[in-house]
Amino acid sequence: MMNIVEANNLAKKYGTKQALKPATFSIPAGQILGVIGANGAGKSTMLNALLGLTSYDGTLNVLGKNPYAERASLMNEVCFIADVATLPRWLTVDQLINFTAGLHPAFDPAAARARLAKTNIKLGSKIKTLSKGMVAQVHLAIVLAIKARLLVLDEPTLGLDILNRRGFYDAIISEYFDEERTIIITTHQVEEIEQILSHAMIIRDGEVILYHSLDELAERYMAVDVEENRRAEADALKPLMKRAVMGRTSYLFDTVGHDTLATFGTPRRVGLADLFVALNQTDTTQGDAK
Repeated sequence: MMNIVEANNLAKKYGTKQALKPATFSIPAGQILGVIGANGAGKSTMLNALLGLTSYDGTLNVLGKNPYAERASLMNEVCFIADVATLPRWLTVDQLINFTAGLHPAFDPAAARARLAKTNIKLGSKIKTLSKGMVAQVHLAIVLAIKARLLVLDEPTLGLDILNRRGFYDAIISEYFDEERTIIITTHQVEEIEQILSHAMIIRDGEVILYHSLDELAERYMAVDVEENRRAEADALKPLMKRAVMGRTSYLFDTVGHDTLATFGTPRRVGLADLFVALNQTDTTQGDAK
């Protein structure tokens, strides 16, 4: 299976600020990758490099191209979507479709119109007259009509209610994704997208500190509740994080065996949000970008 992205010591500086520290990684076709980090961690810098929107140090190959030098041809095979609630409000839906057809060579206007024909959205309606949910449906029709090999979603569902957020992601997975396409998503709503991700990348202070499949994370990181009288034993195992919960202390461990943890209680899988918090609260992590 070919790699959609290959990065070798990818880095970016803005003056004296190291926005992205050297990172080496590859993203194969068929991945749904969640890129997770706090504000200012380096997520947008990485996306901008992948999309050819900024120069960078190191080497970077996206779909067989140098994104900064070959951006025009690269974008024929890439679809980039930020906040789905932001579309040109002064255009009608049909004008937006025609505009997109002139902008992106891989866009199929007939497919977009066919999808919208199944809704109650009129092609002559102006974007500014539509509800947020309708705007999301229009945006979705545009996205799904672009036959791109790489879909980049940067905080795509900001401002949408939970029903529209779930509907958006469900449609992306069922109608766009396949083993030859790759989706990269950045979002603060980690709990909502975790179930659709195949892989997760965590960036902290410009450094990629973790990049694994969710199956690997489930095997590597586990949590268990520990009774007060056994906290010293649990502390000796060097947990990544611990917090008090209703008379017990919940511990999160990295690469501690299931049988060892089972002596304290029932080990459980660690959610991606909890793992992100744990890795951002500790000074030294055992995660890596391999």
